[in-house]
Amino acid sequence: MSKINIIDLEVFINVGVPDEERAKPQRLLLTVEMEFDFSSAAISDRVTKTIDYFAVAQHLLKFGEGRTWKLIEKLAADVADEVLSKFHPQGVAVEVKKFPIKQARYVAVSLTKGRTGPGMIKKTAWGIQ
Repeated sequence: MSKINIIDLEVFINVGVPDEERAKPQRLLLTVEMEFDFSSAAISDRVTKTIDYFAVAQHLLKFGEGRTWKLIEKLAADVADEVLSKFHPQGVAVEVKKFPIKQARYVAVSLTKGRTGPGMIKKTAWGIQ
């Protein structure tokens, strides 16, 4: 299966368990890997035959506006659901990186979801790094 990847998209989202942590947006990095058969786009050279990664990135940059999350696990699940419903890949993997521990490079969660039929979403795997 072909994949379209957006690696380490810098977003600012209100996330954290304590209220103080959610009070202001935090820098996060999102990686989104979309499974999509873009063979017709490769032949036709038409963006309408593939997932427009620029449109996905722009959508994700605004995704957190006016919203808050306590857990990056929930944020990852919501991002995956949003990408599946708005951009229609066959599957999506999302990784969210957060920087709460100064002695660590980052903390990350990852989630993979796929479609099981028209309009249906199936949870397939969770990973925590």
